[in-house]
Amino acid sequence: MPGNVLAIDQGTTSSRAIVFDSNHAPIATAQLEFTQHFPRSGWVEHDPEEIWDTVVETSRKAIAKARLEPGDIAAIGITNQRETTIIWDRETGEPIHNAIVWQDRRTTDVCTVLKNGAHEERITAITGLLIDPYFSGTKIKWLLDNVDGARAAAEAGRLAFGTVDCFLLWRLTGGKVHATDITNASRTLLYDIHKREWSEEMCDLLDVPQSLLPQVLDNAADFGETDPAILGAAIPITGMAGDQQAATVGQACFQPGMIKSTYGTGCFAVLNTGSRPVASKNRLLTTIAYQLDGQPTYALEGSIFIAGAAVQWLRDGLKVIENAAHSGTLAEQADDQQNVYLVPAFVGLGAPYWDSEARGALFGLTRGTGPAELARAALESVGYQTRDMIEAMKNDWAEAGSGNVMRVDGGMTASDWTMQFLADILGASVDRPRVLETTALGAAYLAGKHRDVYPDLDGFTQSWVLDKRFTPELDPATQDQRYAGWRDAVQRTLTEG
Repeated sequence: MPGNVLAIDQGTTSSRAIVFDSNHAPIATAQLEFTQHFPRSGWVEHDPEEIWDTVVETSRKAIAKARLEPGDIAAIGITNQRETTIIWDRETGEPIHNAIVWQDRRTTDVCTVLKNGAHEERITAITGLLIDPYFSGTKIKWLLDNVDGARAAAEAGRLAFGTVDCFLLWRLTGGKVHATDITNASRTLLYDIHKREWSEEMCDLLDVPQSLLPQVLDNAADFGETDPAILGAAIPITGMAGDQQAATVGQACFQPGMIKSTYGTGCFAVLNTGSRPVASKNRLLTTIAYQLDGQPTYALEGSIFIAGAAVQWLRDGLKVIENAAHSGTLAEQADDQQNVYLVPAFVGLGAPYWDSEARGALFGLTRGTGPAELARAALESVGYQTRDMIEAMKNDWAEAGSGNVMRVDGGMTASDWTMQFLADILGASVDRPRVLETTALGAAYLAGKHRDVYPDLDGFTQSWVLDKRFTPELDPATQDQRYAGWRDAVQRTLTEG
């Protein structure tokens, strides 16, 4: 059997395909960005056809760049932007509307009605989630209520719902398989993470016909095989996980107490809590980290909506930097005597605040504030938000962060300045691995493990290699003083008491 695995990493702003060899090392990559649609303030959409086209093109390019034939690929693993919602016609395969992206806030009013109806406690008990437009359930309801004929077609069984992984699987298998994995299912507001099945109660609450919903499988499973006409061979698809859970696997965070944090468009910290779910008292999410051989591993997760997107705002909105890499260089030049705080609530605030109506703000501006101070404030906001999440995790579960180390990945981790500040404000070591593409690696590992071309969990853990460890250099008093300034800034931004 060939030992190469193709990982499809379908993200919020681009689609990537990475070929990993038999030692799970990346040997070829292809990436394409796609269009972001903003039809109204707070609305974010993607064209599913453009997503599909970029996935197929990058997959073909990556295989070609690796100088392989399609038949040399043993398996495909898929990882994806979670919560983004697509509904399509089962007969034609055509989406009924653009994909509604996880960042989209159009269902805020629906969420308000649910909150006012005192449903959140029950929703959290079943799904581990909170009431927020972030999740797929209210997006499904919006599509059924606002696309002409959609609800009638859904009730007649003619439509299918899926997160992006599910849509890609449908397309890759030529419409033969309508399935998702348990991590993506657990982010819909419709899945019972304790019984590990779709919740009839939640479907009734959100008025979602169960006929829309896909089959739910383990993260390493037989998901089907590709139509040979698409990539040139019938390739087994044997791994699937939402991006943050895939990164948890790619970081080998298999022991309870381990934390990984991914810094991309947003930032997502995931804490492995083992075989039992931990209910959060601090508005974190209880979710499924991964499930193998029918055995679930649970996690607490904190979700930050804006991380790297704050740097994009500096570049595209304010035009104070030419590229993302410039932000760290500029931050180093900032005046240490200025305490400028950016609360990047451009689409509301995520964990642990969950204030969908909050909006971004800058505090501490003076006549001397310039591009360097703004760049530093944007990068520091990522560290401050991460500390918010870690503090909440420690309050929820005493074993959080055992070992006092966080493993990090994602584009922002290439900035030594940002990672050093993160270590400083957390008062903990930050470990950056040699392979930064841990999301794709996690998807590849799940697929390769199921095909017996990759080792078991212990063997994979031993292959994790440290690139650099950042240790705290800021004294605790200064650390707490600066964090207190951040908390004050956030409190001035919140709209919910």
